[in-house]
Amino acid sequence: MRWSVLVIALLLGAGSARAEEWGAIVPGTTTSETVRAMYGPPTRTVPVKIDTYDATQWVYDGARAPAGIQRMTVDFGLLTPSGYRPDQVRTFRLEPKPRIFDRRTVMTGWGVPTKTGREGESDVYYYQEGLLVYFAKDGFNVAAMVFMPPQPDAPPGPPAPVAPAPNPPRQR
Repeated sequence: MRWSVLVIALLLGAGSARAEEWGAIVPGTTTSETVRAMYGPPTRTVPVKIDTYDATQWVYDGARAPAGIQRMTVDFGLLTPSGYRPDQVRTFRLEPKPRIFDRRTVMTGWGVPTKTGREGESDVYYYQEGLLVYFAKDGFNVAAMVFMPPQPDAPPGPPAPVAPAPNPPRQR
């Protein structure tokens, strides 16, 4: 157990990561040049249109994804007060390998969420600082984490109670 906590702490930057950053990528700040310097060329590049703006999505799959991650998707193109920045990270999504991030890791690294909810059969944590966490159907492991710039206001409605962490699945 202690070994797995140490590995997770190293992946999280010893638990000091703010909600809106991971792996030195900060939405609203980091550029495509910085992402390429840190992670190399993406597995594939996808052009996308957001409103009237041309944007780009980089996908890092398999061996090109960071350690412990199955897929990392980085979305570029951000409308800022000084204009549209096509090379700036808007959001990025991590799809971790099983048992890399779980409910306890998220609570330890990012604390109590601003709000909780459900999407289909899965729990979702929302952090106003810039993070959405989607849990797998087992209720324990993380299916995806979406990092974005900090959000000015929490979604409407009272905060939902935080679900307790279920017991982790036992290994055989």
